[in-house]
Amino acid sequence: MQKELWLFPIGALALLTFFVLIQVPIRRFYAGFKGMVTAKDFKYGESKRVPDWVVVVNRNYMNLLEVPVLFYLICLIHFLTDRTDALSLSLAWIYVVTRIVHSTIHLTYNHVFHRLGVFAFSNLILGGLWLDFFRYYI
Repeated sequence: MQKELWLFPIGALALLTFFVLIQVPIRRFYAGFKGMVTAKDFKYGESKRVPDWVVVVNRNYMNLLEVPVLFYLICLIHFLTDRTDALSLSLAWIYVVTRIVHSTIHLTYNHVFHRLGVFAFSNLILGGLWLDFFRYYI
């Protein structure tokens, strides 16, 4: 398999991150135009006046910058070491899909247990991706 295939799941997750990032100012400005918040409500982060549907998008964006760093790292390690096989690449795509589902749940109906289940599954997949890489060295 071509090692360049690793760039596609990396790009897909980055695209999701940029999509969520764009939602942050859109939702904040919309709330501002509706008179629900002022700039002062964001001076030290987000005040209690900021509506949940505005807060949640920022939280989702921060979440996409936390654990996924380990995903980007393992994908780059696979790319640099030219370790590309169907299992590891499939795990990478499954991880991306679970993060898309997680963000969709978080930004729409936000059911905590649905979100938790998908989040936990995505972390198991990520752990599997790391273990799959180290099987070459064990």
